[in-house]
Amino acid sequence: MPLSRSVSVSSLPGLEEWGGSGAPENVVLFEVAWEVANKVGGIYTVLQTKARVTADEWGESYVLVGPYVESSVRTQVELLEPPQPALRRTLAAMNAQGCKVHFGRWLIEGSPAVVLLDVGATAWSLERWKGELWESCAIGVPWYDREANDAVLFGFLVAWFLGEFAAQSEERPFIVGHFHEWLSGLGLVLSRARRLPVATIFTTHATLLGRYLCAGSVDFYNNLHSFDVDKEAGERQIYHRYCLERAAAHCAHVLTTVSHVTAAEAEHLLKRKPDLVTPNGLNVRKFSAMHEFQNLHAQSKARVQEFVRGHFYGHLDFDLDKTLFFFIAGRYEFSNKGADIFLEALARLNYLLRVNGSEVTVVAFFIMPARTNNFNVESLKGQAVRKQLWDTANTVKEKFGKKLYESLLVGNLPDMNKMLDREDFTMMKRAIFATQRQSFPPVCTHNMLDDATDPILTTIRRIGLFNSSNDRVKIIFHPEFLSSTSPLLPVDYEEFVRGCHLGVFPSYYEPWGYTPAECTVMGIPSVSTNLSGFGCFMEEHIADPSAYGIYIVDRRFRAPEESCAQLTAFLYGFCQQSRRQRIVQRNRTERLSDLLDWKYLGRYYTFARRMALAKAFPENFTYDPPEAAAGFRYPRPASVPPSPALSRLSSPRHSDEEDERYDEEEEAAKDRVNIRRPPSPPGLPTRN
Repeated sequence: MPLSRSVSVSSLPGLEEWGGSGAPENVVLFEVAWEVANKVGGIYTVLQTKARVTADEWGESYVLVGPYVESSVRTQVELLEPPQPALRRTLAAMNAQGCKVHFGRWLIEGSPAVVLLDVGATAWSLERWKGELWESCAIGVPWYDREANDAVLFGFLVAWFLGEFAAQSEERPFIVGHFHEWLSGLGLVLSRARRLPVATIFTTHATLLGRYLCAGSVDFYNNLHSFDVDKEAGERQIYHRYCLERAAAHCAHVLTTVSHVTAAEAEHLLKRKPDLVTPNGLNVRKFSAMHEFQNLHAQSKARVQEFVRGHFYGHLDFDLDKTLFFFIAGRYEFSNKGADIFLEALARLNYLLRVNGSEVTVVAFFIMPARTNNFNVESLKGQAVRKQLWDTANTVKEKFGKKLYESLLVGNLPDMNKMLDREDFTMMKRAIFATQRQSFPPVCTHNMLDDATDPILTTIRRIGLFNSSNDRVKIIFHPEFLSSTSPLLPVDYEEFVRGCHLGVFPSYYEPWGYTPAECTVMGIPSVSTNLSGFGCFMEEHIADPSAYGIYIVDRRFRAPEESCAQLTAFLYGFCQQSRRQRIVQRNRTERLSDLLDWKYLGRYYTFARRMALAKAFPENFTYDPPEAAAGFRYPRPASVPPSPALSRLSSPRHSDEEDERYDEEEEAAKDRVNIRRPPSPPGLPTRN
């Protein structure tokens, strides 16, 4: 589902809209990934959001290739007969030889065609194909690594499919094969080994070895040039996976990564410098009403507040109107995702808020899936108590309203002493007594299987944030993906993000970072780092990111202690903002949505495809080498940044007055004057 934003005069058209130049004649694009119609991680989001732009550019010449997963196909894919004769013949030929190949439409925006290969149906060929892989590439895959075995089956099926398609086509087409990540990389290697007429692109969204090394708490970026990659991969028992990934990177005509951070990583770990950086975007849908996202924020915040009322029943001694909601979400990688530094910063923030007598309360959510038994009984009870109080209040309100109506109907003013009887007071007292609680509100909403060793819970015990009445920072650990059907917190992820005030993602290893990008599109300020692709992208394109609600923690050139202190300063400064200042900042954050739209970022994928065509078919396609071009940066806003932590003298005054002088249209108009158009991707190849 596309994220939505409002269209307003504050939008900064720094990047001219680009709809692509259309697919080259007689060229077919196959995009291959394990996450086609199969949600596993972030690559699913890349493919899903990019599909509409790519389908608009390539039409029926664009086909996604992925694994056949029954549970996903039932809800996401409409199985059909292929409309193209060459595809029909290809599927028929493969199915006749024992394969199970399906064609359909992925039910997302753009409705792209998908070819799904049933890996399990050809498991009988695994040992034979592994032997062939060893003979042709000298890569051995152990029997116990099921994921790598699936990669072997998938890779051989993809190579078979591409070769069969080329053979079944009456007029020889120019084929572009775009492969994502190591799980699909073997198909690329085999295509080159078999000399198939395919222009190949390999996109690494994160290197395997890099993820493993960072998870091991090593000083990754300062030692990137000195790692013995074979030794490190072997010690972590992923050498065969590393070989598949490195072979794909070296065999590809064009190697791309999603950020400059990952590009440096690939150069040192995969031993090849990427040809192009292709940043990840989002499919941004625009509203017709101005500032609609502000209204959505208020509505979603009310939903989150209802949950907080129930979770903290008996200890709701803080003002929800002065409560800020922070959150971190993503894969449960405690150090890689920055949960460790976030918790430490929250402990320091709690101290600062208490010693300075702040009236602000912070509720920090950790949305990270972990192993659980079920919901925590105390958490469920809290929501039940809240509902009971609401029902009691409605019952008394109805009785009060009826008596008031009858009194006014006969022309008398009501006797307030008779409006509520003893039964009503008894009912209300019972409801109040039900809210009494001897223990603190739970930190975790579920029963954890590894409660004693869980990193988040262990750290919370160490820093002593137990949701006590004295704490100005409260913590809620929700170890499960959000769902609108949950009996505990019935909101989906997008609604939850809109209801929060700040997303905090101080990652140590984050090749791109969709979570802060999603916050930006929804007008929610966020914290990122200069070790994430998103953070580097924003630093490159924005003169003063913090003025636009993009706080970037320096985790590359500072020690962990200094980074934690900087994060604490960001969080404390955000807590000092007035409501009006937060509204101004959300307007500025939402203004950056254009930077992250696939309508603008999709051009880099097009450049990669045409570069691959020129390298694979030099007699038919040419391209001019890219030239160094001047950068592009959003200016600082015409008015000054609203964060008191950054600029007390130039910040809007600390006031909640609604008539505070701020004209967004005037500010945006001044900003637009200062924006330089970025260069179009240089050197697009042309057909001979």
